[in-house]
Amino acid sequence: MEKMSYPRVWNLDNVFLGGGKSSQFSDHINRLEDLVRELENSVNSLITPLSASEVIKLVHLLENIGNIRLYLSQATSFITCLLAQNPKDQDAAILRGKVAQKESRFEKELSKVKRLLTYTKEDVWESILESEKLQEYRFILNEWRENADLNLSEQELNLISDLMVDGYHAWGHFYNDLISSISVNIHINGKKENLSVGQSINLRSHPKEEVRKEAHYVLESIWQEKEELFSKIINHLAGFRIQVNNKRGIKSAIENPLKKNRMKEETLNTMWTVISKYKQPFSNYLKRKAELIGESSMKAYNFWAPVTNSNQEIKFDEAAALITEHFGQFGTELEGFVKQAFDEGWIEAEDRPNKSAIPFCAGFPLTGESRVFMTFSGTFLNVLTLVHELGHAFHNHAMKSVNGLNKRYPLSIAETASTFSEMIIFEGAMKKANSKEEKLFILDEKLKRSVMNFMNIHSRFLFEQRFYKERKEGIVSAQRLNQLMEESINEAYAESLEQPSIYSWVWTPHYYITQSPFYNFPYTFGYLFALGIYAKAKEKGKDFEKDYLALLRDSGSMTVEDLVMKHLGEDITSEEFWEKGMELCVKDAEEFIKLTSS
Repeated sequence: MEKMSYPRVWNLDNVFLGGGKSSQFSDHINRLEDLVRELENSVNSLITPLSASEVIKLVHLLENIGNIRLYLSQATSFITCLLAQNPKDQDAAILRGKVAQKESRFEKELSKVKRLLTYTKEDVWESILESEKLQEYRFILNEWRENADLNLSEQELNLISDLMVDGYHAWGHFYNDLISSISVNIHINGKKENLSVGQSINLRSHPKEEVRKEAHYVLESIWQEKEELFSKIINHLAGFRIQVNNKRGIKSAIENPLKKNRMKEETLNTMWTVISKYKQPFSNYLKRKAELIGESSMKAYNFWAPVTNSNQEIKFDEAAALITEHFGQFGTELEGFVKQAFDEGWIEAEDRPNKSAIPFCAGFPLTGESRVFMTFSGTFLNVLTLVHELGHAFHNHAMKSVNGLNKRYPLSIAETASTFSEMIIFEGAMKKANSKEEKLFILDEKLKRSVMNFMNIHSRFLFEQRFYKERKEGIVSAQRLNQLMEESINEAYAESLEQPSIYSWVWTPHYYITQSPFYNFPYTFGYLFALGIYAKAKEKGKDFEKDYLALLRDSGSMTVEDLVMKHLGEDITSEEFWEKGMELCVKDAEEFIKLTSS
């Protein structure tokens, strides 16, 4: 087979030529302004409450809202990419402010629409929904009607929207800028290297313990030095959320995240209950791996360590070939998609300083493309990160034919597609493994994912719950944040992790994503849900790809409970559903101990 060479720096000019000074992007912003003005006029002309004769107006209004969302996504993704590749890009920072102002105006009008729907009488509402022209919008319309902000006046809603731009969201942007500006000095092979936070975090899987250990403690000392600054950011973000929730009559910090994930609290509680029952096999795995390294218990800086001495370095081009091959065994559409992503430069993977530390996938719905951002340093962990983000990108690809309003799917389902892609690679790599050592290496990487989802993500969930409870009473000090983090880690890991990073609340970016409080449980949901989907895929082979695409396309227009029932025939409020996935992961832990004992 001919070896291919793929670009390691993405091509953004195909989206908007010229970066932060792009005239094409300026035209895009002008068109967005026209759409927002059109929406403002349309909302003002609607009669309240709605009558059945207003259906045509409502259809046009919904199409306009869908188009604005597409234009906003296109613009926001472009700016996010510019700032990730160069956090000091001042042109991009200015554009971010301009787009944020238009998004604020859009959100104000959307709030008015939701309230207007609520004022419509039930019998009239049902007759409106009977219209054939509104069939594809039924779910989103009912969701808007149920979740309208009736506890706030229009003036209060407008004030909150204005404050979010230069207050709330600005704190989130400040966090990203701050993390990206940090330089880290670490000794590698006898030489002191100046690295970004992202490059330093990648060293957690370095084969040499002294490098892993130094990277861990150098970062910890940086976080300690800056803890007061980061504690201000997280306190202000949480304080804003709490005040807005109080205004809206929302008492529980988890209520809004559950609504955004279209998930019942019963479902979430059942999932965590099952996970808590199955912690021991993963504690056993951690202890056994520590023993292989020569320790009595697992130290945090050794968790990502390779379990074998074999050279597992993989080049980017090799990773691209591996991913394409394994994706091709699942289905032709996934294979064609990933070939396009590599061939056309959709991936920013270059290992260099002065770029963002946070991997992500950005969707460009108007051009039907995505961009994946990461730092690829040649590890299997990097391959999995790349695959994870390509899974997000494939989800975007699956949604190309879906209208603008129904493209927005909950985070829990987004993490399903990314995790499903990882499982394709794990399965393919395990089949190709020629030795016990290779199998052990792959099994270890797979179990790291289980531990992350069942223990690490659980610690994040527990921390955020406890933090918000205390934040209601006032500012939570950096020292107390460290204590809460340590307590949450010890509980979630069942005391099986030694010397954990008590500054996880600093360097875990999900706590600072302003659009998504409690961005933790969606990962665990997606992980276990993906196991169920993958089991179906193995039964049906390549014929399953069309079913998978149908599931992804439905992900923006129903609750997660209904989605799972429709496509898998399972009740996710029952413990039986979650135990099926857990049992597969427990078998991995048992197999690891068996392989390392023989």
